[in-house]
Amino acid sequence: MAEVTNDSSLFRRFLQYQKERFPFLAHGPLIAVFTFSAVSYASIGRGRETFIDLKTYCIGVFATLTLFFLVRIFDEFKDKEDDLKYRTYLPVPRGLIRLKELRNIGIVVFLLQIAMIAVFQPAMFLLYAIAFGWLLLMGVEFFIPEWLRKHQMVYITSHMFIIPLIDMYASGLDWRIEGVAPPSCLIWFFAVSYFNGLVLEVGRKIRTPENEEEGVISYTGLYGTKGGVWLWLALTFVTMICAIIAGLVVGYGITSVITFSVLFILCVIPATMFLKKPETKTSKWIEYASAAWTFFMYLGLGAIHMITRILA
Repeated sequence: MAEVTNDSSLFRRFLQYQKERFPFLAHGPLIAVFTFSAVSYASIGRGRETFIDLKTYCIGVFATLTLFFLVRIFDEFKDKEDDLKYRTYLPVPRGLIRLKELRNIGIVVFLLQIAMIAVFQPAMFLLYAIAFGWLLLMGVEFFIPEWLRKHQMVYITSHMFIIPLIDMYASGLDWRIEGVAPPSCLIWFFAVSYFNGLVLEVGRKIRTPENEEEGVISYTGLYGTKGGVWLWLALTFVTMICAIIAGLVVGYGITSVITFSVLFILCVIPATMFLKKPETKTSKWIEYASAAWTFFMYLGLGAIHMITRILA
């Protein structure tokens, strides 16, 4: 296949863009599990033994996947000046795709979301509006962009609320459409989603000293090699505690304790490897471990337990 250039068709350029910045084939399965788990956990939490219908679930996956994609587009606009100055290798600053084109794609995605919810899931409008409203606030950096950029942890912790808000939308495919109150146990599932987001964020920004880039935030750059890794482990540990509690409150029992403790121990391995030998390969293992941790965390909290109920 011919190389994709800045003069290629928009379709080919967009395919290359998403491959680099938001690979649907990579993110799709994780977000599908994320949605399935949120629905399953909500159902189990209110004593329901069956899953929602397939059409409702598929529309939900589309909405959650494209909401996360819109987060990516919003980030392109927020980071345009820094990217042009420090990361000219990225698709937007190198001219592969223009911000105007991404804006138009984002508008189309937004209209598709609205249309599908209006036709098939009108009860979900409120939860969608809450998530999208937070995304809009993120887009303007809560009207305090300069202050937030000087306080990285406040910046990232405030922005990370978008994940439990999307999670709230996903869980609502069960309780909101049924017209019932959400089960109280969901607060622990949302906590898991929030801290999982931080685990992913920090995990993908653990770097060796020689791989640090000027003007590019990394947590090893902020807190040092050891400090960045210990921050990642601390967030992973907090997520484990929240996941264990989330499992216990819906009756998973000792299975919850064992599953998430083992997952945490497995995550300690790449962290130890990086601390002993900080190099590009071992930093990548932390990034991979973050993704695997999140994937199996959601499987263990909702998806597997619902599947066993369906098959029983």
